[in-house]
Amino acid sequence: MQIIHNLCVLELLKERAIWWEQKRILFISDLHYGKAAHFRKSGIPIPEPIHEKDLLRLNQLFSKYFPQEVYFLGDLFHSDWNLSWDELINFLRGYPSINFHLVKGNHDVLPSFRYENSPIQLDHQPVFIDSLVLSHEPLESIEDGFLNLCGHIHPGVRLRGMGRQSLRVPCFYKIENQLILPAFGEFTGLALMQSQSGTEIYGVTPSKVIPILS
Repeated sequence: MQIIHNLCVLELLKERAIWWEQKRILFISDLHYGKAAHFRKSGIPIPEPIHEKDLLRLNQLFSKYFPQEVYFLGDLFHSDWNLSWDELINFLRGYPSINFHLVKGNHDVLPSFRYENSPIQLDHQPVFIDSLVLSHEPLESIEDGFLNLCGHIHPGVRLRGMGRQSLRVPCFYKIENQLILPAFGEFTGLALMQSQSGTEIYGVTPSKVIPILS
């Protein structure tokens, strides 16, 4: 599924990411890595393998598209430091040909020294690349001609079957000149989005991205 903005051809991926072929850039939002360990520290027994699925999908994306740059649109790591941070950094170091960027989100609260000698470059938002403007939270004001790529919301949509069956799935949510990415992380919730004038909604299933409203 593609969205075209000016000369930017953006491919919406079933892995809950966006691929920009012309620039060889991959956009990912809301990984929330380390959230399971954070919950365990609070006494909630969340199994660690839930994050292994995230790393597997990242590896599949990197191996398929060979991006030159990856932009994490905030909430890469969930809250305070734990050992999962070292696991994530060691994983990213396995891809020395990729430049990793982080547009910090509200959960990216680690002190700056944690990023020193890491493969992650911190970028101050908003980040402008051609006619795209990157942020974590949706921008309230967007310059004419720009498309805001952002996350934070964890958008989802409810799919209804012929009977009373229904299924909630992540979605890409576009309204006017703003495109909100689904959360990449497995251990994240969904905020069900409502259709309104000018809305485009693309549901994400395990096999493909499907237009719900466009």
